[in-house]
Amino acid sequence: MLKIYSLGEGCLGVYFEKEINLEVNQKVMTLDQRLKGIPGIIETVPTYRALAVYFEPLSLSFGELKNLVESLTQDLKEDLSIATTRVYRIPVVYGGEFGPDLLEVARINNLTPEEVVAIHTKKRYYIYMLGFTPGFPYLGGLDPRIAAPRKVSPRPRVEAGSVGIAGMQTGIYPLSSPGGWQIIGRTPLRLFNPENPQAPFLLEPGGYIEFYPISVEEYFRLGGEA
Repeated sequence: MLKIYSLGEGCLGVYFEKEINLEVNQKVMTLDQRLKGIPGIIETVPTYRALAVYFEPLSLSFGELKNLVESLTQDLKEDLSIATTRVYRIPVVYGGEFGPDLLEVARINNLTPEEVVAIHTKKRYYIYMLGFTPGFPYLGGLDPRIAAPRKVSPRPRVEAGSVGIAGMQTGIYPLSSPGGWQIIGRTPLRLFNPENPQAPFLLEPGGYIEFYPISVEEYFRLGGEA
């Protein structure tokens, strides 16, 4: 059930169904695309099942925006084709100093490290949203055979590019930060670039990620840092 709320003088919140699933999130992404370029709208922030719409009250009133959103959401179920099908191929060096928890994830699931990598790289992961730190992708689609709990004691520093697992989620740390996910590898790609204000994020919600394994040599050749 669609609900629209005021989130302050210049922000409107659109909430879809309570469930978190692909169809609900693609409705969010479709509405996000439809609102782009409309005068008076400053920015939109999509999440798992909601969309925050920041607007300029002097150019566009809350009532006008609410009516617009209600109009644009009438046929979302029939028009999910707007949601992107872009696929990002992400190289990852697994294990060793770059994936210090790979052995632990394997142990928890009674698998070999090679089996964990094979399972992790076989799936295509949907990008539900970005959050936590700038550019951090929340991904759906993790195979339950490699699910693993968060670490009891978070690390004070997880290196940028680290690929981790926490519960039924997998993700990539775009910045070095504290973190409690089980780190199984690292990508040399830069997910967040503040020096490019027009396109600071490598990934966008609504797309898909495919991981593929690389060697340590390839990691450094692609610009990775120790």
